[in-house]
Amino acid sequence: MSHDTDQTPEEQVAPFYTPENFVPDEAIAYLMRRIINSIQSQIEQSMEPYDLTAMQWLPLFILDNGTASTSAELARRMQVDTGAVTRMVDRMEHKGLIRRVRSVEDRRVVNLEVTAAGRESARVIPEALCTVLNDHIRGFTSEEVVTLTGFLHRILLNGEAGSGGSS
Repeated sequence: MSHDTDQTPEEQVAPFYTPENFVPDEAIAYLMRRIINSIQSQIEQSMEPYDLTAMQWLPLFILDNGTASTSAELARRMQVDTGAVTRMVDRMEHKGLIRRVRSVEDRRVVNLEVTAAGRESARVIPEALCTVLNDHIRGFTSEEVVTLTGFLHRILLNGEAGSGGSS
């Protein structure tokens, strides 16, 4: 049987959100969603001159960085279903940004390779991402950004661990 003194300080803290004090517009999930929407919208605008949509610049960036090389890996990395990735890859291949190449080690595997035109397009992505993200953290000190990043990692870890608390 667990006593309050056996718990860590984090476990002893009362829940922040309760049905009595819950204000949807102030909930962290709502605010994070608004931030994500704002960032995505500004990135979309900055990618328009390069004829890259969100469903193109992100996979192109991932493939160009080598963090995925197949449609299945891309789907996992982007957290979308494989059907959506197949359609996206079709469009990107049609635009000449990537090509499908059958693996020589395993003929069942189709690798995705960035073409020369795709590499050229991918070169603008990091600068655009940095500009948009820096716009969103304008006025924050470096220490505040590091602290915020740590908090976000902690929220993510808590979420991935599942809900262990009770009401």
